[in-house]
Order: sequence, then structure tokens, then C-alpha cells
Amino acid sequence: MAHPSGAVRVKLWDGPVRIVHWLLVVLIGFSWWASEDHLNWHRWSGYTIVGLVLFRIYWGFAGGGAARFSSFVKGPKAVAAYAATVGRRDVATTPGHNPLGALSVLAILAVLLAQVGTGLFAVDVDAFEAGPFSDRVSFELGRKIAEWHELSFRVLQALVVLHVAAVLFYWVWKRTNLIGAMITGSRALPSDPGLAGAPVWRLIVGVVLAAAIAWVLSKGLRF
Repeated sequence: MAHPSGAVRVKLWDGPVRIVHWLLVVLIGFSWWASEDHLNWHRWSGYTIVGLVLFRIYWGFAGGGAARFSSFVKGPKAVAAYAATVGRRDVATTPGHNPLGALSVLAILAVLLAQVGTGLFAVDVDAFEAGPFSDRVSFELGRKIAEWHELSFRVLQALVVLHVAAVLFYWVWKRTNLIGAMITGSRALPSDPGLAGAPVWRLIVGVVLAAAIAWVLSKGLRF
């Protein structure tokens, strides 16, 4: 794999970002597998995904370096300017997500929220299986929400396919190993962008908050 001339190895993705990323990869696939005959596991996988997504959103504001949304979410002009360079066969040197990749991240997080949110209210056709908030809606609305739950998963599948295709494109065409960076947390860049980390107390707060909210939602706000 080619590296920029005079590149230095830079710590890019912190542990929380990488753990959340790969846990979501595993749990999305697991939830899909469990959706037919293992609905109890499907529910608990969904609750875990709720916690992971909530933590990632929190970490996008409270985390450090490349984890922050402010480091990679850009305006339309920046997105258009970056899109004009995608066809060039050179190594990508953007630290963290590029402006186009940022749109993918936001879209996946939004659809995951829709996916798990609808799952909390969904009811199956026999009313034997239902989300913890299903009693707040009528059976008819619960069935409609179940359809939205299915639809949002189809959208999520499409986004995942696009995401994987983009990663492969960068690997083959732009000679940039994004998978390795998400495993090791580091990448070769022309210079160190000086991305500061976040203190441990913020990580602890985020984990506790995300886990607490996911647990409360799993109980349907019943105590």
C-alpha cells in the first residue's frame, strides 16, 4: 500500500471509536440473523446498538481528535470541492473522515436511530412479540411501525453496501487502507494534524449515560 511522500505514522482513531465501529458491524449482522427465530436475542442486540449509537453521538461532541463531528462534518462547498478530487488516483491524506465520508457516517447513525427507535414500538402480526413501548400505541400503529422498522433496515443495508464499496474504492483506486486504520487506530499522513485526545472522565461519563439510557429504554420506562 502506497504512503504519502515523507509520511509520518499518526494516531488517528481512538479506542472508543474503533470499539463502537466493530461492535456495530457484528451486532447489525447478528440482529439480522436473529430477527426470525431468536427474537429475544434480537431485542437485546437492539438495546446494545441503542447504547452504542448514543455513545457515538455523545463522543462526536465530547471525544477527541478525529472522533469529533466538528473535525469532519463540513458544509456543501467543502463536500463539493472534495468530491471533485475523488477520481484522482492519489493517496487520501484527509485526517479522519473526509467530507463525503462524513455524510455516510451521519446517514448510518440516523438510520440506526430510526431502526432501533421503530423497534421499540413495533408489534408482530400475532402480537406475541413486541417492543417495550408497544403498549403506548394501537395494534394497527404498532404493525405500521414494524413495517417502518423493516424499511429502515433495507435502507441501512443499502448504506452499508455503499460504505463497503467506498472503502474498497479507496483501497484499490486511491491506495488508502481505511480498514487498517480502523483496526490499529493509526495512519500514515504527510504530517501530524495534532488531534488531541479526550480525558478518561469524559469516556466514563459517556459509557454510563449511554448504558443507562439503553437500559431505561429496554424497560419501557417502567421501574
